[in-house]
Amino acid sequence: MATIVEWIAIVLALAGAVFCAISAFGLIRLPDVYLRSHAATKSAALGVLFVLVGAFVYFWVVDGDVNIKLLLAIVFVFLTSPVAGHLNGRAAYRSGVKLWKGSVRDDFKEVLEKKGATAPKSVQQPEPPRKP
Repeated sequence: MATIVEWIAIVLALAGAVFCAISAFGLIRLPDVYLRSHAATKSAALGVLFVLVGAFVYFWVVDGDVNIKLLLAIVFVFLTSPVAGHLNGRAAYRSGVKLWKGSVRDDFKEVLEKKGATAPKSVQQPEPPRKP
C-alpha cells in the first residue's frame, strides 16, 4: 500500500514540476503583462499546489504525520496566488499598460464606462477616422 501511495506522491510532484515549467515558458513567450500574469498565477500556482500535495501525501503515508506546515502552505498559495494575479493585472490596466495588439476583447473598459470613468489614455483604442 505504501509503495502505491509513494508513486502517487511522485506523480503529483512531477506533474507540479511540469506545470511550473509550462508557467516559466509562458512567462518568457507570452506577449504582454496580462497574459504573463495569467501564466504566472494559474499554472505556477497549480504546479506549486501539486508539489505541496505530493509532499503532504508522502509524509502522511510514510511517516504517519499530518504536516500542518504543508497544509498551511497549500491554503496560503491557494488563496493568495489568484488574488495577487488579479491585483497585478488591475494595477497594470489602471496605470496604462497597453493590451497586446492581438487582444480581441477589453471587458474592463466596458465596466469603467458604466461607472462613468474612462480607461487610461494609453489603453483606449483609437477612434476610427470620420468620413467628411
